[in-house]
Amino acid sequence: MKLSEIVHAIAPAESAAMARAEEKWSRVGKPLGSLGLLEGMVVRMAGIFGTEDFSIGKKAVVPFCADNGVVAEGVTQTGQEVTAAVAGNMARRASSVCRMAQVAGAEVYPVDIGMASEVNLPGIAQKCVRRGGTGNFVKELAMTREEAEAAILVGVETAQLLSERGVKLLAMGEMGIGNTTTSAAVLSVLLERDPREMTGRGAGLSDAGLQRKVKAIETALALHRPDKRDTLDVLSKVGGFDLAGLCGLVLGGALCRVPVLLDGLISCAAALLAVNLCPAAGDCLLASHLSAEPAGRPVLDALGVKPLLQAGMRLGEGTGAVAVMPILDMAMAVYNGDTFDDLKIEAYTPQSEGF
Repeated sequence: MKLSEIVHAIAPAESAAMARAEEKWSRVGKPLGSLGLLEGMVVRMAGIFGTEDFSIGKKAVVPFCADNGVVAEGVTQTGQEVTAAVAGNMARRASSVCRMAQVAGAEVYPVDIGMASEVNLPGIAQKCVRRGGTGNFVKELAMTREEAEAAILVGVETAQLLSERGVKLLAMGEMGIGNTTTSAAVLSVLLERDPREMTGRGAGLSDAGLQRKVKAIETALALHRPDKRDTLDVLSKVGGFDLAGLCGLVLGGALCRVPVLLDGLISCAAALLAVNLCPAAGDCLLASHLSAEPAGRPVLDALGVKPLLQAGMRLGEGTGAVAVMPILDMAMAVYNGDTFDDLKIEAYTPQSEGF
């Protein structure tokens, strides 16, 4: 399918299924609304699946791995070789997200979508759009418009593949040195905010490094003048291949009616790109945690979702998303548990506004 066809094929969440899920929660033997955001997440998933009776047994986290030419501007603490090293650890199931996913019972499906160096291991999907990564957006476009669309389609196809394998919950992940810079650039455009407000220290920059990072974004925006009304324009000028893949994963999840868990800043920036392309795709999103980056809160607000965790996490890879998977499993256990009738106790009734 073409990208335009995918966008037009995505339907919003089913409100009737969400209403039935809310009614089911009201019959569960506990105080009304007492699981807070967890109840809303379950209701949201019901809308995505189109039924109040569902399970999320099979889960997968998809880290898109790519390099960013802007690292040449001194905006990162480490070089591009770290992208390949961590991607290799993912392929061997030895990275941080792999350790956490093992506990959460989730598959890790890393994708090389644009790394500078090839990681020729069987544990990583080879979907590289451009070997070498993106161009340095301070001096040239990050990628062509055609490459941006191709990378988005990789994300869509990945979601479709995993859905066909029975995955019922997708988590967004990434690995790419320099991708907090590309994300801050994208969000500065989409949210119409000053780069100084959107840019943080990433994996640990000095004050001088942070100044270089802000300057690089300011220079790129002045040079390329990306149009926020044209998602592919923004992505191709100042984005990254990992962002494009994640954008496609959201669109693919929405197309296949599979919930998609946001991770941190990079995944949220990608999700906002997806929602700009197709507003209905936002219905499939679940927020896992609040990124420690300064743009973390504004982008979640723009997406209209509330984070489950506020733990100061900034590791990436999809670790924040994977961290909430066991919590969602626990919520589902309560959702499908004993009712007031089963427990033979009188049901709670709303006593005030909001309950």
